[in-house]
Amino acid sequence: QVQLVESGGGSVQAGGSLRLSCAASGYTAGNYYMAWFRQAPGKEREGVAVIDKDGRTRYADSVKGRFTISQDNAKNTLYLQMNSLKPEDTAMYYCAAAETLRMWFLLADAVKYWGQGTQVTVSS
Repeated sequence: QVQLVESGGGSVQAGGSLRLSCAASGYTAGNYYMAWFRQAPGKEREGVAVIDKDGRTRYADSVKGRFTISQDNAKNTLYLQMNSLKPEDTAMYYCAAAETLRMWFLLADAVKYWGQGTQVTVSS
């Protein structure tokens, strides 16, 4: 059973930075697409960034140039470095894993495993 545990959320002022981590267990690194999603109150869950087993990355337009997704396969850990944060980045952030190529398109219904989420709050 794959387990994903996020950490690193918190409150920050606009323009600040945070780094989220996701510790993964119960799976073989390299078999999955790993991604970050977020959900703000009253809004649908949206894909933020995805990384494949070869380290290729893809980002939502809203975070391009500000967020960086990376992974350390030796530690089975996924990261999301978030810079130049804006109030509209405020949301619950979720780590996600799936084996399907559909994950590359950041589709929430492609996700097989979800973490419990970590809250990010950006104040103006």
